[in-house]
Amino acid sequence: NARGIPGVTNSEGAEASWGQSQTTIASSNGFAKSRSDSRHSISVSVMAGENTAMERDYDFASAVYGEDLPSPAEIGRSAGEKAVARLNPKKVDSAKMPVVYDPRVANSLFGHLASAINGNAVTRGTTFLKDKLGEKIFSDAITIIDDPLRLRGLRSRSFDAEGIGTERRNVIDGGVLTTWIMDLRSARQLGLATTGHARRGPSSPPSPTTTNLYLQAGEMTPEVLMADIKAGFYITELMGFGVNGITGDYSRGACGFLIENGEIAYPVNEVSIAGNLMDMYMNLTAANDLEFRYGIDAPTLRVEGMTVAGR
Repeated sequence: NARGIPGVTNSEGAEASWGQSQTTIASSNGFAKSRSDSRHSISVSVMAGENTAMERDYDFASAVYGEDLPSPAEIGRSAGEKAVARLNPKKVDSAKMPVVYDPRVANSLFGHLASAINGNAVTRGTTFLKDKLGEKIFSDAITIIDDPLRLRGLRSRSFDAEGIGTERRNVIDGGVLTTWIMDLRSARQLGLATTGHARRGPSSPPSPTTTNLYLQAGEMTPEVLMADIKAGFYITELMGFGVNGITGDYSRGACGFLIENGEIAYPVNEVSIAGNLMDMYMNLTAANDLEFRYGIDAPTLRVEGMTVAGR
């Protein structure tokens, strides 16, 4: 189906996979239980255009149960349409403007949050949020949930790697940071109780990590979210890892589309976006199109006043 989209000229390949794992944990506190996990996934990457005017894009899906996957035809069609939409990109002038994150990149902002509230980072003091527990770091409208018990969640688990029962938590509740993400070791160092977030591999010690982390959907559609933007940037792909976990300074390469008068206008590449995560979090608005696809999930997001560096 991807090759059937007009403008698609080649494929970088498609993959399908399935796996199952069994985990057994026995600890010195008398805990002994097992659980099984499965994962199904499909992906495709395609090229559009000819010669030096070629663009690439992709789509993929992953699910606990194969029956929850979209059809391969749907994934192929989506990848093809995304690649064609990127043809003939333009440059833009540098400016401060609203930035809108597509859901497939919006979740990265909360990957940075998960790292910043990780108990190991807090104990070392290597996070820009180290003194923000109990304080407002988002607007009142923002609630971010970590739900290890979500039905068919990609990272669901009823107990962690240290035999501690898990529970749903509002990590951000009405904009307020309510908890760190801790295992027994980091909790002990912080003088707190573990939150049941320990995870480990067969040859590694436990370390805290989030489970099914997601930003609760807002009330506006993505179209309404963008409607009043006279000039903005819609991001579909991010490059690089220019995030300073200690200061919150944020700078990444990006490509996507220029927004003009509330509408997607034309593709844009070779730009960078910059800001500070504290400012970005306080000036963030969520749309209503949340889907659970990645383990860390978010709807379309709008962030005000970011620096977009172009030509």
